Parts: sequence; C-alpha cells; structure tokens
Amino acid sequence: MSQQLLYAIEVSLNGLMAGVLYALVALGFVLIYKASGVFNYAQGVMALFAALTLVGFQNGQIPFAHLINEIFGTQVHHFGWHLPAFLSVLLALAMMVLLAVIVEKLVLKHLINQEPVILFMATIGLAYFLEGFGDLMWGSAIKKIEIGLPYGPSDSIDQFTYDLFGYGFFIDRLDIVAALVAALLVCFLTVFSQYSKIGRALRAVADDHQAALSVGISLRFIWVVVWSVAGFVALVAGVMWGAKSGVQFSLSLIALKALPVLMLGGFTSIPGAIVGGLIIGVGEKLFDFLLGPLVGGATENWFAYVLALVFLVFRPQGLFGERIIERV
Repeated sequence: MSQQLLYAIEVSLNGLMAGVLYALVALGFVLIYKASGVFNYAQGVMALFAALTLVGFQNGQIPFAHLINEIFGTQVHHFGWHLPAFLSVLLALAMMVLLAVIVEKLVLKHLINQEPVILFMATIGLAYFLEGFGDLMWGSAIKKIEIGLPYGPSDSIDQFTYDLFGYGFFIDRLDIVAALVAALLVCFLTVFSQYSKIGRALRAVADDHQAALSVGISLRFIWVVVWSVAGFVALVAGVMWGAKSGVQFSLSLIALKALPVLMLGGFTSIPGAIVGGLIIGVGEKLFDFLLGPLVGGATENWFAYVLALVFLVFRPQGLFGERIIERV
C-alpha cells in the first residue's frame, strides 16, 4: 500500500474522531429543536458553562470569588478541598438541571405560543448572559479538566497498524473515548425519544404547543426535561472539548461548528447529527490533505460551511430531516 494512501487513511480516521466531537455539540441543538421547534443559540455556551462548573466544583473554587473579594476586601479563592471526579460530574449535572428549571421559569414560560423567532432571540440573550455569568462565577482563566480521561496517541493502534502496513497510525485516545461516549448517547437518546412516554410527549409539543396543552401535556415540564437532557449533552461535549483544548471562553464557539453538521444531518434527527458530524469531520480533513496545498491551505475554516451551503440549495432538510410541506 502506498505511503500517500496510508496518510489519507490516517487523516480520515482522525477526521472521524473530530466529527464525533462536532456531533456531540449538535446533539444538544437537535434535542431542543425536536421538543420546541426552536434553534437554541445558547447550546455552545451551555457546554462552556457546564465545563467551567465541573472544574470549579472539582478544584473547590469559591463561586464569585473575584466579586466577593472586590466587595469585602478579602483574598479568598478556594475552599481548600478537591472533589472526586465522579462527584464533580454529578454536581455539574445537578447545576445544569437547575439551570433548566431557572430558564423555564424566567424565560420560556412567558413565551408559550410565541413565534419561533421570538424564542430564538431569547436564546441569543441567554447565550450572552450565561457567558458573562460564567465569567463572573468562575473567572476567565484557562482551566484544565482532569477526570481521568486518557491522553496521547493509542500505542495499541500504532503498533497494530505498524505491524499490518509498516506505518503506525496516530489516533488520540481521548478521541476514541469521545466516539464511544457519543455512540452510547445516540443509542440512549434515540430509545428515549422514540419509545418513552416523555419522548412521545416531546414530539407532540414540537408539532403543536396548543394541541399538546389541550390533551394534558405539561409544556413547562417538557421544556424542563428537554433542557435538562440538553444540559447533560452540553456537559459531555464541554468535558470532551475542554479536555482536548482547555476550558476557555473560546469553547462557546464550538456551536458555530455544529451548524454545518445540523444542516447536513437535519435539525430533527439524532442519528443525523452523528452522520453529519462524521461527514464534516472526514470531509474537512481529507479536503485539506488533498486539495489544501493547491488553494493555500486553511481550508478547515470554511470547507464545512461551503458543504452546508450546497446542501441548503439542493436538500435543505438535510440527509435525515423531515421534508416540510405547507399548503397555502
């Protein structure tokens, strides 16, 4: 097998791993869109906030320490203890559930039966509020997540491919873990959405708020549930991305990378989010490897959006999205 082909295979495998991370973010968008018909602009910031909260709990950081010190003239920053990773994850998840309850009580309950664009604008405001609130609560310094996730290249894959091809593939162990976690999440969310009573209620609410209310479905409860589940997905995505590149405020921009994934897979399909992420991940890596040198490089910054634009022109509902037909 030629060396160039082996390079292409390695690039494709790394693209698959990157695509899984994109898909993890896209899953949160899909969940809320399926339940409310609203594109949640705040999903990326929710991933950032969840990761900041996890690190803050684990390190025993005092919330709002900078504000407290400024007001009272103190110099306190930490409680002096460190929590186990598992307990920190549980507390961060509880915080995301609490966030879902607060968002429903303060924002969503006042927007029942409003136009989707109004709900979308509300999520934009929520995104900027959460970003500033997270900065005030946990500080803006770059933080490192340490919950026992593996780092570095997989020696077993490197040895196996070297024995097989005479060339060892570089595959990050963190990406492998992210792929396994994403697969489990997709299986769970698909079963939850299709076969559980709450999942059927979610689809009913998405179809028609008023009709769902008329048959006894609590819209407020459904929104708390779906925002809680989206918060859990945001926590997983924040942990994976934060472990890869550090927990910093640029982490909120991963939402922009999820947009092409949603356009390819469809805004209403959980499996579509995964397939779209894999296509984007592999596509941008291969395109940059094969054609990047011919166009000056840096194609990963725009390839996904160009591909999404092509899909919008020829198949706007995406690969797995539902075709919407409106009769007038």
